[in-house]
Amino acid sequence: MTMTLSELTARTGLDVLDHLERQVAVPVVDGIQAQGDLIVIPYELVSDAVRVHYDRWDAVPAAGIELLRSAAGGNPHTLVADPGTCRWTTFVLDDEGLTLGMLDTSAVAYLIHPEHGATGIAPGRHVVRRQRERVTDRSGGRGYRMIAD
Repeated sequence: MTMTLSELTARTGLDVLDHLERQVAVPVVDGIQAQGDLIVIPYELVSDAVRVHYDRWDAVPAAGIELLRSAAGGNPHTLVADPGTCRWTTFVLDDEGLTLGMLDTSAVAYLIHPEHGATGIAPGRHVVRRQRERVTDRSGGRGYRMIAD
């Protein structure tokens, strides 16, 4: 079943900014997807670097779970799903220190952000990480910094 942004915001009570087209179908992705400063990765792609540390999962409630609030306390990235279909844990170990948590969903779950709209996450286990970018300083040194949305 195709979900529009309008249907999703009405169902969840979460809102998006006026510049977004509300009648557009929310895409459902079964691969890597990014939304601002977050990236959702199928677990099997990072299973060698990310592990569940403590087997405690929480059901994603109807109101959703705020995964990350954007830079300077801005807009939140919120994970939402139909009741009983998705669970979330922050009890993970990540060799790179980028993981916010892991979700396990038996139906499409959605990531909503006021500025970006929404994306659908296909059923399965996925890791939600912060995104980073490579930077070069004035002296030519290289490093990474977190993307700030």
